[in-house]
Amino acid sequence: MIHIAQAIIVEGKYDKIKLSSILDAVILVTNGFRIFHDAEKMSLIRYYAKTTGVIILTDSDTAGFKIRHYLKGAIHEGKLYHVYIPDIYGKERRKDKPSAEGKLGVEGIDKKRLLEAFTKAGILADERPAKADSITKLDLYELGLSGGADSRARRKALQKKLGLPDLLSAASLLEVLNTMMTRTELQALLETLA
Repeated sequence: MIHIAQAIIVEGKYDKIKLSSILDAVILVTNGFRIFHDAEKMSLIRYYAKTTGVIILTDSDTAGFKIRHYLKGAIHEGKLYHVYIPDIYGKERRKDKPSAEGKLGVEGIDKKRLLEAFTKAGILADERPAKADSITKLDLYELGLSGGADSRARRKALQKKLGLPDLLSAASLLEVLNTMMTRTELQALLETLA
């Protein structure tokens, strides 16, 4: 796995699945044009822009560029990186026919070309094992943040303390927490909330 420190923004879930097979990174999905009306997701993207930086990786079609330009205009603070995939004509395997413009999206680009796109954008990647003190689903359960009677309230209090969006699921919170802190740091923070 290749580790990328920045959060990566993609258009759809299949783009996320493709990148997850290659990269160890936080990958956020815009769900296409829904990002234009999703204040919670934009809040999370802005948070990552200020802390780790964000990488925008959209398809090379008109819709992808509209989303890219919207995000560029909506992120005022922090670091923003642009990774562009080449125009390759064809059809993704899971689709019956090519897209309207006939170009492959992120999900259809092979691993080699995706990694070349990151290199061209100056994104430094390194191969390293996962953190030894990373937070797991079991940790969330044991710390009372999931699966318990008042776990939702504890999650909301933690999210408020960290300035995170209110609508994060436990799974999304786990992903975000692992970019922010270790298990030990989370335990210490939760003690201050008790």
